[in-house]
Amino acid sequence: MTEYLLRFVAGGLIVSAFAIFGDMLKPKSFAGLLGAAPSVALATLGIAVVQHGPQYAAAESWTMIYGAVALGCYSLAVCHLLMRFRLAALPATILAFLVWLVVAFGLLAGFGGAA
Repeated sequence: MTEYLLRFVAGGLIVSAFAIFGDMLKPKSFAGLLGAAPSVALATLGIAVVQHGPQYAAAESWTMIYGAVALGCYSLAVCHLLMRFRLAALPATILAFLVWLVVAFGLLAGFGGAA
């Protein structure tokens, strides 16, 4: 129960801090962008450090980086499939999800990941 409470408090504080920081930036669309993934990732890494130590958190951070690179490739693939090949949104996102899987698990297999 205390783990869930810790996650709730840490996540809430970090999300709030990022939202405030994003709200100070221009354009205002940064507020939503900064209030989501980076803050949740930092809260997760903070909890990982407390529960499992810094080595484990370092390995977890690499898997987050691989996921971010894969997301970039996914986004690029969706754009190309929608704009260049004129696919509908559903087939484009399904095909691009395959790109995400290949990139994410390829990086994980090639460079390693969680301890």
